[in-house]
Amino acid sequence: MTQIAKQLDQKLSTWRPEVAAQVEQMVSEVIELADTDTLDLLPSKTVVQEVLDTLDES
Repeated sequence: MTQIAKQLDQKLSTWRPEVAAQVEQMVSEVIELADTDTLDLLPSKTVVQEVLDTLDES
């Protein structure tokens, strides 16, 4: 098991159930995107924030 997998496994048991469920959903989505080779199509948080900032300025 990789270090990140070990860390995720440890953290999931310490978080509130609803937080753990959200993280599991997000990780599942990332795995699916990686499996379909579409991971690079996700906008970065920086890009999303820039768009939101631009919309706020309008």
